[in-house]
Amino acid sequence: MSRMRPNVRILAAVLAAALVVAGCSTPATHAPLSNTPESARSAAPASSTTAASERGEVLRATLANGLRVVIVRDTLAPMVTTQVTYLAGGYETPAGLPGTAHALEHMMFRDSSGLSGAQLNEITAKMGGENNAFTTNDATQFYFVAPSAYLDILLEIEAHRMRGALLTEKDWDAEKGAIEQEVSGDIADPGYRAFIEAERTLYAGTGYAEDPLGTRPSFDRTTAQTLRKFYDSWYQPGNAIFVIVGDVDPAATLERVKALFGGIPSKPVPARTAVALAPVEPRTIEMTTPHGTGTVQFLYRMPGMMARDYAAAQVLIDVLGNPRSALQELAAQGKVLSAAADTQPFSRGGIAAIEVGFAKGGDAKEAQRHLDGVVGALLERGVPPELVEAAKRSEEAQFEFNRNSAVDLASAWSQALAWQGLDSPAAALRDIEAVTPADVDRVAHEFLRADARVVVVLTPSETGERAANSRGFGGSESFGGTESLDVALPAWAAAPLARLEAPHWTLDPTRMTLPNGITLIVQPESVSRTVTVVGHIDHDPSLQEPAGKEGAGRVLAGLFDYGTTTLDRSAFHKALDDIAATESAGTDFGLAVLSRHFDRGMQLLADNELRPALPAQAFSIVQNTTSRALAGELRSPRYRTFRALRQGLLPARDPHLREATPATVDALTLGDVKGYYASVYRPDLTTIVVVGDVTPAAAREVVQRWFGGWTATGPRPDVVPPRVPVNGPGYAAVDNPYSGQDEVIMAQMLALDLANPDRYAIELGNDVLGGTGFASRLMADIRIRHGYAYDARSALSIDRSRAVFYVSYASDPDKVPAADALVRENLERMRSQPVTESELANARQYEIRSIPVGVSSVNRIARALATWSYRGEPLDQPMVAAKHFLALSADEVRAAFTKYVKPDDLMQVVQGPVPKAH
Repeated sequence: MSRMRPNVRILAAVLAAALVVAGCSTPATHAPLSNTPESARSAAPASSTTAASERGEVLRATLANGLRVVIVRDTLAPMVTTQVTYLAGGYETPAGLPGTAHALEHMMFRDSSGLSGAQLNEITAKMGGENNAFTTNDATQFYFVAPSAYLDILLEIEAHRMRGALLTEKDWDAEKGAIEQEVSGDIADPGYRAFIEAERTLYAGTGYAEDPLGTRPSFDRTTAQTLRKFYDSWYQPGNAIFVIVGDVDPAATLERVKALFGGIPSKPVPARTAVALAPVEPRTIEMTTPHGTGTVQFLYRMPGMMARDYAAAQVLIDVLGNPRSALQELAAQGKVLSAAADTQPFSRGGIAAIEVGFAKGGDAKEAQRHLDGVVGALLERGVPPELVEAAKRSEEAQFEFNRNSAVDLASAWSQALAWQGLDSPAAALRDIEAVTPADVDRVAHEFLRADARVVVVLTPSETGERAANSRGFGGSESFGGTESLDVALPAWAAAPLARLEAPHWTLDPTRMTLPNGITLIVQPESVSRTVTVVGHIDHDPSLQEPAGKEGAGRVLAGLFDYGTTTLDRSAFHKALDDIAATESAGTDFGLAVLSRHFDRGMQLLADNELRPALPAQAFSIVQNTTSRALAGELRSPRYRTFRALRQGLLPARDPHLREATPATVDALTLGDVKGYYASVYRPDLTTIVVVGDVTPAAAREVVQRWFGGWTATGPRPDVVPPRVPVNGPGYAAVDNPYSGQDEVIMAQMLALDLANPDRYAIELGNDVLGGTGFASRLMADIRIRHGYAYDARSALSIDRSRAVFYVSYASDPDKVPAADALVRENLERMRSQPVTESELANARQYEIRSIPVGVSSVNRIARALATWSYRGEPLDQPMVAAKHFLALSADEVRAAFTKYVKPDDLMQVVQGPVPKAH
């Protein structure tokens, strides 16, 4: 429930579609292991300043006003993350006003004493930082990620907000519409509505019964006085935890924290109401969904994060998620389309969700019988002890992998202290290590009861109802305001941000070419005892799948789960479990493993990537499930939206207009899939990046040992799509009967590619237009001044032969024409007038100062190096870009927009209710 969530449904999908249009393929993210909550039991200490070393520099203190501070030195990158967590969430909200904590979260980004909301937005952009917040049932967290040189600015911001939020009626009137539109977007999802109904059943009569997101009626009843009372009651230093992780001096940072926060007065917070649980009344919730596939979910009440049994409950969920579990076998055997287990934990409760997927037109009752069989067998036979041990090893490995990211490490500390009531993440790990199979069985029998669960059935349907109160705005309501983009900054921010220079580049990778053509890149890092591998095979299914064989790549991708020619599915996943490794194979492949198991992990990765089993029985299963899934996906609003977008942007018969259908998938043979593998999977098109606790020489030896025998046959294929002309204007409306808002995409192909230096002028101009959130023109005009949409963004996707520019927003149907007009007006302004010197400076600062943030974790480093390499860019591409950004003038930005961006040629797709006018 972030305060300014860019419409993730639009932006994530737009980017995915744009990458396809542009012919770009980025390496997948290979998260080491699931970053899931661990256990909770002991209370956090109330000590004075203490120093503790947990294989790193950790400094902890409790100030005189009760503020708890944790500072961890992490030198992976010159950046820092700050996380301030207030121990107040949905549970503490007043009766009848469930969204109060969420509303206050939003208001903390408005005006405070000595810091206006406009100043906060501009400071964030100028730092090249990222900021946001989220509200849970138990706590609310505000976080920043920024270059460590600006730590003092981050501390000033949080000190001003801690007790200085103004919370005026004027600001609340302006923000209320924004939060109501955020809620509107969420409740349009039947899955979310079903979950909040389940919450009310599982936690009836408690503060957990209502989701902290809130409702439109509750926000209509909320006043600034309501928010002030909640703020004064709960936002106290003694009720907050401040975690700082990054390239900082812990002792000096603590002194600065004391100077800024030590004098903030505090008072005791109200007593929390005990959680009095009533017996669960079992029920079934049935809804239709616009998604292409359906789900059956079993939702259970679970132990809270502060409960003694939380560690065992987490291991139980990990066991269910293990590829060797009976639940995952349902999908592997083709009995269901998918299977998953997860938890939504609270401090004093939680909800487990165990689910399976079924095809559109499929039998939900049969899927439920399969799920009942798995849970019943688990309770009857007990959890497999070997899977319990595998889960514990995975959690232990995750503890080490958290060191690979300052954000992950800070989150682990915040979670342990704020949500779990523990002394440190190490305490959570100790609870995991103590779990036995008997503990897991006991928790399963206590909580996975058929007479105490909620069953949710979501059935795909092209007809549905919009949720009540799903309109973002009603009548004349608006959240528009008059804030200016260009504001004078406080002295404590203006002085440090006045001088702009390129940051120190911290990466020094070694690039090698192996005898078989593999490009190997190694970046040693010593922050943890782990190694992360990201691999990418340069390819394009639209160019490489034979005619009539569309979908061969997708079917092949589903077959890698079935083991290798030397290890069957179960044996292969057991081998990974034995070393607590996460592995994935395909055209984007990867490995995350403890460094002591690097050699074995690479052996298993190579075995899967180079010698997949591709068994005939598994082929039949994957072919069938893929075909059934496609039958629903092709009818879904999301798919039809991006199909319409591609058709509007690309010329007829362009290879990227090809699509897999049930018919093309059904026509495939195992020989077709093997042939596709043989032609696409080539070492001379492969990049492997190794980052972590390993030297370049050692990495080369291991990669050569396991991948060196891989050879290519036949001529190297051209996998870069042909250039296309700039599209003409177009419009398409895709009805989504579930949505009360219109999701709008306005896009255009650009006559650009990565080799064209004009890309930098377009990128800098895009930052001014809509690429920097609240500090951009589109947000200022469409949201802040006019209140037509909660979020408005522009973005670029530029690859080796194609480029796409697009704008996206979501608003009520009757506001789409006015919002469109503002988009076009802003585009014409970018073309006809130079951006101001202040705007140009802000954009430069954002791009250049964000460079350390872009490579601030091991995963980010690995993905970036792989992408730069296979796209033919230098391995210090951000520094190359920085030189261009520093040299560009405002008129050069205008000239680039005039040359490439044609507002009259935009292709527009609207998903949702049909707008009143076009």
